Amino acid sequence: MKPSVIEFTAHEEQRGSIQPLKRQIERIKPGVKEYKAFGNEQRGSIKFPGILWVLLIFFTACSKDKDAAPTTDTFSTTVKDLEGDTGASMGDGVDGREKRPFHSLLYQFSTGRTRFIKTKDDSLQYLKNTDWDIAFTREYNSYVVINNGTIAGTPGFGGPGTGRMIIMEKPYDQVNEAPADESFTTNGVPGVGWDNGNGYGWYFYSLNNHICVPVKNRTFILKTATGKFAKLALLNIYKGNPPVVTDLFWPAPYLSFKFFVQEDGSRNLKTN
Repeated sequence: MKPSVIEFTAHEEQRGSIQPLKRQIERIKPGVKEYKAFGNEQRGSIKFPGILWVLLIFFTACSKDKDAAPTTDTFSTTVKDLEGDTGASMGDGVDGREKRPFHSLLYQFSTGRTRFIKTKDDSLQYLKNTDWDIAFTREYNSYVVINNGTIAGTPGFGGPGTGRMIIMEKPYDQVNEAPADESFTTNGVPGVGWDNGNGYGWYFYSLNNHICVPVKNRTFILKTATGKFAKLALLNIYKGNPPVVTDLFWPAPYLSFKFFVQEDGSRNLKTN
């Protein structure tokens, strides 16, 4: 069976102001599906071979008013170009953007549901529950946080979420089992972003050349908001998931990541 791929197509071209990211990533063959994100009017598009476009038109016509969850097999789900808050900017004078904090973006593994947190009312209504597993927060939605109601300063604080995260210095495909619960308590982190040399991030960033480079062979083992074991690889924040960025203003944030959730409650995370 092939892993599923959810590929998002943005409404319009928007040019970010984040600096280049150079990253080699494996080619991922697209699966056959269409996906519409919840909560922010994004629609995903998957390239279909040949005559399958006819079938796509038929089935889309029958179900265009329904929010479709990503279909996953026993292997991983890859999300490509999930549009983050492309209306925000770190500075003034960026076309199509305003200087303001980036809105947090919630993501639920089981459904693919997304939701932006833009207002205080949004926070009250959508954060204190188990309807999301990770949140893409802070600058360019690059800081990824778990849903845990006991960790002060995180979006889910005060809610029922029981999410946990630990860092594993192994390639994604070699992470086959979640560790004992004690490891999540002893070695757990609330979120990951810029690795400034402490080993707690998913990308490196140089203040001299302003280049972000995702950390190779680093995987994140999680407990979801409801306590299931999962693994996560964070791949890119640039549109198209490019192996090399040549434009200083390459559109961002367009988030690409890969994950697997063990639905049977066991610690088995083997995907190959």
